[in-house]
Amino acid sequence: MVFEQAQIDVQKTEEFEQLRAAIERVFAVTAVEGFLKKLQSGDVRVRQFEKVLEAGIIESVDVAQKKAGKMASQWYAGLTVSDQAMMREFYLERIEQVAPALRAKYRKVYRYY
Repeated sequence: MVFEQAQIDVQKTEEFEQLRAAIERVFAVTAVEGFLKKLQSGDVRVRQFEKVLEAGIIESVDVAQKKAGKMASQWYAGLTVSDQAMMREFYLERIEQVAPALRAKYRKVYRYY
C-alpha cells in the first residue's frame, strides 16, 4: 500500500499566495544567502518558522513583501489552521532545497539544537 497525502484545499487563497510568493522570493538563489545571514545575526534557527515571521526576517530580505503593506506574520495569522499547516510544510520543503554549500556555510542556523 502506497501512502498518498490527502489533498486539502486552501481556504484563504489570497493570503496563502501572498505568503507563498514571499517565501519563494526569499529562497531564490539571489536572496537566500541574505536570508540565512539575517537568521544567523538574529540567532534564529531556520526551522523555527513562526519565530522567523515574528522577527520580520522575510520583510527585511524581500523588498516586495515590505512594500505589500502587510507583514508576513499578518498574512500567516489570517490563514486558517489547515492553511497554516500547509504553509509551514511549504516553508520546510524550501529550506531543505537550499544548496548544500550554503547549508554547510550556515550550519549554525540549520542545527536542531
